[in-house]
Amino acid sequence: MYTRELTYEFIKEWKNHKISQFNHDIKNLNLFHDRVMRKVLQVAVININKGVPPCNFSWFITGSGGRLEQGFISDQDHGLIFEEDTEESSYYFKALGEELSDGLAIVGYPYCKGNIMSSNPFWCKSLDAWKKQLILWMESESWEAIRYLQIFYDARVIEGKVNCIRQLKSVIYEYQRIHPNLLKRLLANIMHVKNVIGPFGQMIVEHYGIYRGCIDLKYSAFLPYVNATRLLAIKEGISETSTLARMYHLNQKEEYVDLLRNCERNFDHLLKYRLSLNKVDHYTDTHYLNVKRLEKKDRKEIKQIIKNGIRLHDEVIELIEKGC
Repeated sequence: MYTRELTYEFIKEWKNHKISQFNHDIKNLNLFHDRVMRKVLQVAVININKGVPPCNFSWFITGSGGRLEQGFISDQDHGLIFEEDTEESSYYFKALGEELSDGLAIVGYPYCKGNIMSSNPFWCKSLDAWKKQLILWMESESWEAIRYLQIFYDARVIEGKVNCIRQLKSVIYEYQRIHPNLLKRLLANIMHVKNVIGPFGQMIVEHYGIYRGCIDLKYSAFLPYVNATRLLAIKEGISETSTLARMYHLNQKEEYVDLLRNCERNFDHLLKYRLSLNKVDHYTDTHYLNVKRLEKKDRKEIKQIIKNGIRLHDEVIELIEKGC
């Protein structure tokens, strides 16, 4: 029976009304995003086939959502894994993927510019097809294949069988154990860091446009930590997706304690800075922090966080290049 609650428009109103409760709580903000997306899935499944999928499946998110590091505005990064490799399943989940992407857009999650969405057949496959896809990516020499592999490793199941993702991540782990050169190929995608610390220790901010006085928090601060930690997680077969969880598990190994010194605290504080960017209009706005408006102690802290991230990034590269 139709009810107003079973519409994307209602979910959008509910989301917009509730989300301000999480101004200072990154963990519960991300759990709230999960709740919203599960509601979208519920409506999408009803719209497609009255709630009766043809087989078991897993709907996963990746990117900042997969890592539980979303801000208040987040774009889409998701995919589907279905167990039965049949024509019926392929047809159904293709339709479901398209419905999910459109539903999320209505609710307030912009379409992914890189088309990493369940509506793209490239990200909507059977479990067996996904295994073959991962092998193809790992055997490929292309920059794009390696990028997709890194994106997939941040995948986290929102709804469905968690074991599907674990199986697929174990494919990556076992492959790199036999072919350690894969880790060195993964380096090619993380070599460049946007350095916003000048030669005299000053922060280099944007001088023109709408982000004047800001630094790009995503590329200068977040990615050095995220990329370096993900690479070590792949090496060690750590399936957790959040950067903090990966750091925690890596810190249980003696060889990483010095490498990761201060990193958990710094990254936790970095997430809080991102959470402060809650009065924004567009997804891109959540990446820019106006350091000119920060207090002196906060400017000092963000500078130290950035320096520590670059140190981690450079030392992980050196570690992998030496063959660990």
